[in-house]
Amino acid sequence: MAREQTKMVTSIGGQALIEGIMMRGPKKTSVAVRLPNGAISNEYLDAHYIRDKYKIFRAPLLRGIAGLIDSMRIGYKALMYSAEKSGLDDEEDEGEPNKFEQWIDRVFGDKIFNVIMGIAAVLGVGIAILLFFVLPTWICNLLSNPLPAIGSGWLRSVVEGVMRIGIFIAYIVLCSRMKDMRRVFEYHGAEHKTIFCYENEEELTVENVRKHSRFHPRCGTSFMILMLLVGIIIGFFIPFTNPFLRGFIKILCLPISVAIGFELIKLCGKYDNVVTRAVAAPGMWMQRITTKEPEDGMIEVAIEALKAVIPENGEDKIIK
Repeated sequence: MAREQTKMVTSIGGQALIEGIMMRGPKKTSVAVRLPNGAISNEYLDAHYIRDKYKIFRAPLLRGIAGLIDSMRIGYKALMYSAEKSGLDDEEDEGEPNKFEQWIDRVFGDKIFNVIMGIAAVLGVGIAILLFFVLPTWICNLLSNPLPAIGSGWLRSVVEGVMRIGIFIAYIVLCSRMKDMRRVFEYHGAEHKTIFCYENEEELTVENVRKHSRFHPRCGTSFMILMLLVGIIIGFFIPFTNPFLRGFIKILCLPISVAIGFELIKLCGKYDNVVTRAVAAPGMWMQRITTKEPEDGMIEVAIEALKAVIPENGEDKIIK
């Protein structure tokens, strides 16, 4: 059955940032950031969606791939903006810079923060490939000697998938222990609560937003879990056991996982029945880690970000 509310957001989504929130609407993308002086800065990003430029990417399955690319591209811009506005890239070290710091300043100048973020992104991707694609297969190969059943077939894919999910959960739990990341998770909770409030056609006030759930079926966390689960099924059809070759094939199959995961997320957001609740359950459980109850000030930031992208003609809503 369809969800009970008469209208729901189909295009608006959000992303928690450093002391801020990005909201994506059908036509606009807004970034609201809490400034060091306590004020809220809210600006639009120059964000052109792939689906608007190429109509083919509005088709089922392809829209999921386009959506992920847009999220990564626009999310990076939003992260840079939030870091700048929140003052993270303005901090100056005490004392005179050493020779290495002077060389860095001469070569990169004001672009040093972007360079650091770029290097961090490359290292992050490399580590993710080793942890999620190479390591599970390598461990399965080691276990296949005493336990031959793990060496091939569907059991290998299940064991590898469970290890990937375990690594993902461990990583999120470790991140949640960090003070700065906990604040990001609190902003994540504010984002979900605010979108829920809007979907239920209530006035966007701190009091109204506060009473809503921080667990949302159309969340990036749920999307990641669904991708990992879909990857287990895809692994059934990959016969290779070499860690690097098997990992390479799985990377090539990522667009399939993305496309299917996106469609499942949309179905879970649109319908509420036994099947969709079961599909959404793992992601909703993970949100207990990736979302925290926000402060009122965080909710204020989320409200400002959302208000900026709500179309006046209501084209972001559909009648059930």
